[in-house]
Amino acid sequence: MNRDELIQELEAKFPNKNFRTSEEFDGSENGIWTSGEDGYTHEGLKLFNYYSQDGGSNSYTFGVLNTIYYFLEERGWYCEWNDAGTIIIYEG
Repeated sequence: MNRDELIQELEAKFPNKNFRTSEEFDGSENGIWTSGEDGYTHEGLKLFNYYSQDGGSNSYTFGVLNTIYYFLEERGWYCEWNDAGTIIIYEG
C-alpha cells in the first residue's frame, strides 16, 4: 500500500486526526507525520502514549495503541517516535 492510500485509510479510520507527509514536518521523504500529544483518543485511549513504552500496558506496543499498531503492521508500515510528541510512520 502506498503512502497516499494509507493516509486515506488512516483518515477514514481515525476521523479528525491529522496525518501529513513527513516532508511537511522536517523534509525527510516517504513518511507520514502525526502528533503523539494532541489528545486524540480511540475507544477511550490515546492513539499514542510515549510514556507507555516501558511495557507496562497491555493496550500499547512501543507507545502505540494496539489498534493502530496492528492496523499499520497489516499494511506493511510501522511507527517511530521522533520525540515524545511526534510520530513518523514509515513503510517497513
